[in-house]
Amino acid sequence: MIGVAPPEYDPAAPESATTLPVGSTLTVRSYVRELLLRHRRAFGLLMLVNTVAVLASMVGPYLLGGMVEDLAAGEDDVALGRTVALFALALAVQTVFVHQVRLRGAILGEQMLADLREDFLVRSVGLPPGVLERAGTGDLLSRITTDIDRLANAMREAVPQLAVGVVWTGLLLGAITATAPPLGLAVLVALPVLLVGCRWYFRRAPSAYRSEAAGYAAVAATLAEMVDAGRTIETHRLGSRRVTLSDRRIREWTSWERYTLWLRTVLFPVISGAHVLILASVLILGGAFVLEGWLSVGQLTTGALLAQMLVEPVGLILRWYDELQIAQVSLARLVGVREIEPEDTDGAATPEGRDMRADEVRFGYRAGTDVLHDVTLAVRPGTRMALVGPSGAGKSTLGRLLAGIYAPRTGEVTLGGAELARMPAEQVRQQVALVNQEHHVFVGSLRDNLRLARTGAVDRELWAALSAVDADGWARALEGGLEAEVGSGGLTLTPAQAQQVALARLVLADPHTLVLDEATSLLDPRAARHLERSLARVLEGRTVVAIAHRLHTAHDADVIAVVEDGRISELGGHDELIAANGAYAALWRSWHQ
Repeated sequence: MIGVAPPEYDPAAPESATTLPVGSTLTVRSYVRELLLRHRRAFGLLMLVNTVAVLASMVGPYLLGGMVEDLAAGEDDVALGRTVALFALALAVQTVFVHQVRLRGAILGEQMLADLREDFLVRSVGLPPGVLERAGTGDLLSRITTDIDRLANAMREAVPQLAVGVVWTGLLLGAITATAPPLGLAVLVALPVLLVGCRWYFRRAPSAYRSEAAGYAAVAATLAEMVDAGRTIETHRLGSRRVTLSDRRIREWTSWERYTLWLRTVLFPVISGAHVLILASVLILGGAFVLEGWLSVGQLTTGALLAQMLVEPVGLILRWYDELQIAQVSLARLVGVREIEPEDTDGAATPEGRDMRADEVRFGYRAGTDVLHDVTLAVRPGTRMALVGPSGAGKSTLGRLLAGIYAPRTGEVTLGGAELARMPAEQVRQQVALVNQEHHVFVGSLRDNLRLARTGAVDRELWAALSAVDADGWARALEGGLEAEVGSGGLTLTPAQAQQVALARLVLADPHTLVLDEATSLLDPRAARHLERSLARVLEGRTVVAIAHRLHTAHDADVIAVVEDGRISELGGHDELIAANGAYAALWRSWHQ
């Protein structure tokens, strides 16, 4: 079959090497089976009411076929009144049960969709933090928004309707075969046309729809990156380059959109032709069978009406199966997170003490390129350590390794002698907390936002945490206080206020070791210094690793580690490093100037 060639495009191209995986066919089937088993009672009830509706719909053809048979036999009394009454009763039963089919199907679809959303969110939240950081927000957002939207229609209608169509078709074929066996062969005349057309389509459709979805995810990721890094793009005059990249991503996506549309323009005429062929073959062959005496006129009438009824369920199956091809791609992207291997952790790995060490640590975001090189560092309990150095030196990366977000490629990071990479994430978070430049205010009350750190915290503890980070003033001024609605649709907090809320959560979480990665970067220098001093009073006795370009943080620290080119070049106190007149002294002089 000659037609439009697929676009010159690599389906993997839109996604970076760190995108979340797409589920294999085995994973998708396993999840679908699990979902159906979870709702087997509702699914069984749907099949039962559908069977009753289909059987009721067959009463009409059988009644009409019987009347034709009686008239052909020359009978004068065909009991028209009784026939009409039975037909009306069957129609009423069919109406009631068709309504139940639609109702039960919609309920089942919504329940499965809700389960799918919840399963994806629960699985995503449980992923290793490093996996999510590498994947970025674009790919994750496209899955939870676009892919869920594409699946919504499939879950609400495609899955129930496909099941309905299969039962409907099976019952009709069985009825045709039982009523007029020769007509069963006539119906099969259209089968080769359907098989050839559908085989051609379904060999091309899954990969095309998968590439289309990947292309859209790439567009979403590119646009999200441009919005998030807008100021950086303007500063470095990268606008034209980013626009060119965005245009290319959109062209690649739309080329796959056109290709999948062309595939459908081939499939739908094939389906329509099969419908015509079914009815034509039944009438022509059935007429020949009647002339040969193999069938009666009544049997032909009933068989022809049942064959005509086949058009709708066959079309239903093919139409919704096509929809499921699109949905399957989105489902594969959603269940792909199930293929991410859980962290190889050891629940028995319990810290014996609070000493933190990094021993000959190497780490890189890409294979073959290390960001940190043989870093060895010891942080004693209760120490306030500052990591300083030029941008891109590896300070934040080292902080994330110390917080247990990433695992080193070689070497190890330990807490109390236990390797952080081997400890369960929940256990690590109870010991070590990371507060970085990103901050999140969730839709809900200020109280709910704070209780994310400790669900059982009472109001007195919440106000104490806000006071510790100098946020109680503006919080008490809010209408409703802790009950004030914040986030999207509520009160929009300033970046500085949002950061204070994040730090208040940290106070409530009460970990013994903290990693602060530019945690006060959105506050002005005076406010930031005041806040850091307030935090210092609250966090006294805890181990603190602070990463900052504002060197007053380093001035107040017990130990300063200077990170340059992924290595620790200097280690010591402020006065000691100033006297050494090395890299830190140069940074200090430059910062003061």
